[in-house]
Amino acid sequence: QVQLVESGGGLVQAGGSLRLSCAVSGGTFSRYAMGWFRQAPGKEREFVAGISRSGGSTTYADAVKGRFTTSRDNAKNTAHLQMNSLKPEDTAVYYCAVRYFTATMEVRDYDYWGQGTQVTVSS
Repeated sequence: QVQLVESGGGLVQAGGSLRLSCAVSGGTFSRYAMGWFRQAPGKEREFVAGISRSGGSTTYADAVKGRFTTSRDNAKNTAHLQMNSLKPEDTAVYYCAVRYFTATMEVRDYDYWGQGTQVTVSS
């Protein structure tokens, strides 16, 4: 059973930074592409960033491009989402998720999910 555990969320002022981590266990991490998603109250879960199995390819939602960076360390079974220049509209529960093969932007494509971590950006 693959398990994902996010950490690093919290409360930050607008313009600040946070670094989320996602620790994966129970599977061969390097076989999975990873996606980061977020869900704000009353809204659907949306794609934030994706990273390939090797870490050599990343993709970002337009809303976070240039501010967020995702990375992974396959030796440590861990991925990260560095979030800079945070805005109040970035407030949401953030999730990491994995799937075989390539990262996609679709929630339905992912097989395993973490429990989420709250990010709150104050104005």
